[in-house]
Amino acid sequence: MASELVGALVGWYDANARELPWRQPDRTAWGVLVSEVMLQQTPVRRVEPVWRTWMQRWPTPSDLAAASAGDAVRAWERLGYPRRALRLHAAATQIRDRHAGVVPDDLDELRVLDGIGEYTAAAVATFAFGQRHAVLDTNVRRVLARAVQGRAQAAPALTAAERATATSLLPDDDATAARWAIAVMELGALVCTARQPQCGDCPIADRCAWQLAGAPPYDGPPRRGQTWHGTDRQVRGRLLAVLRAAHRPVRRADLVRAVPDDDLRDPHQRDRCLAGLVHDGLAEPGPDDDTYALPG
Repeated sequence: MASELVGALVGWYDANARELPWRQPDRTAWGVLVSEVMLQQTPVRRVEPVWRTWMQRWPTPSDLAAASAGDAVRAWERLGYPRRALRLHAAATQIRDRHAGVVPDDLDELRVLDGIGEYTAAAVATFAFGQRHAVLDTNVRRVLARAVQGRAQAAPALTAAERATATSLLPDDDATAARWAIAVMELGALVCTARQPQCGDCPIADRCAWQLAGAPPYDGPPRRGQTWHGTDRQVRGRLLAVLRAAHRPVRRADLVRAVPDDDLRDPHQRDRCLAGLVHDGLAEPGPDDDTYALPG
């Protein structure tokens, strides 16, 4: 079954893959790493323009390391989860200082970089260097849950059984394994989607365990949707937007105007969120604690 899945999906990918800049023949390992960090919890359509601007400005890790962390946060624009920008800046500094400015191709060395967890390390090793690793993002886990395990969705958290299944499906040679890894991911992004899978367009529908079982509905624990309006995340985002736009220290009064009392869930929310930005390294207070700015 594994060889049939691999052949069908790799052939489908060759004919249907999106032309994304971090997949082009002239891509660099740094460009792949940047894309993987940006794509965490953020759709491709939002990432691509920011990635292009970022890579023009900082085409190598050393270029980014020479800039300030605040510059990285400002260039992150509205991708969300801005701590990723700080971690990417820290990783670039580590690559410059520990690896002579060259993204390492060793999986263990990738793992210890700031903000580069198990998934991102495997993705960079696979997509940048063509190595043989199980790359398990949300899309891949969903495809394997349906095609191999006959379930509508993967478990809420990655399991050892999932990892064993993914590893067992890897082709023996590195090049084919890397192609398979990206093909499964692309199928999950374009066809085998979470809410409305396009099973009529799926190249493996005739051998998909979930389809063969009659497409049973998900029967696991409820999945909570992410809220946004009125949350601390929204307030933090509004405060950070003011700091990004300013290019100078911002007075507390300007931050208060950006998030007026009527928009708060509780009287302490704005102060709590501002303190959180400082704690996370996304903002720095001035000497009098009445001004704030992006990190230097």
